[in-house]
Amino acid sequence: MDTDKPKQHGGKRSGAGRKSVFGGDKTVAVRVPEPLKPILQQWLDDYRSWRTANSAQAFDFRTLGAQLSELSLPLFAGSVPAGSPVPADDLKETDIDLNTHLVSRPGDTFMVKVKGDSMQGAGIHDGDLLLVERGREPRSGKVVVAALNGELTVKRLERGPPACGCCRKTRPTNR
Repeated sequence: MDTDKPKQHGGKRSGAGRKSVFGGDKTVAVRVPEPLKPILQQWLDDYRSWRTANSAQAFDFRTLGAQLSELSLPLFAGSVPAGSPVPADDLKETDIDLNTHLVSRPGDTFMVKVKGDSMQGAGIHDGDLLLVERGREPRSGKVVVAALNGELTVKRLERGPPACGCCRKTRPTNR
């Protein structure tokens, strides 16, 4: 056999190998007792289905703008002082459509329900509804709804100095 020739086959190749079914997440081998294998496999399949169904990418938020209906509420004449109380005035001035008052870009706007209490310091509580406008430039120090690993989360955005390589961090407000 000629040992001076370089090998023409084998070795590491870019893009070769089995593709991940976990969306690019790094995987590890785990040893489990054989009777538990079908149970664990079913749980992983169910988790993959749930993650796909609940990921931010699985829903096309751009279609929501066409589904908005008009919601007009009465605006009463007069104003409410923040100091001493004044007699109430029942005279209705006009109606205000909340879609035009609160939503500047209907096709990029949606609502999400908050689950958890990590943002209570920002006045956001479990069960609150957030009105979210996609496509706005996130600003440091502001509360953002971000898609991380296919799931939505609400946190306060912190940007580090560009040289540190940590451009964006999200932080709960209760810590």
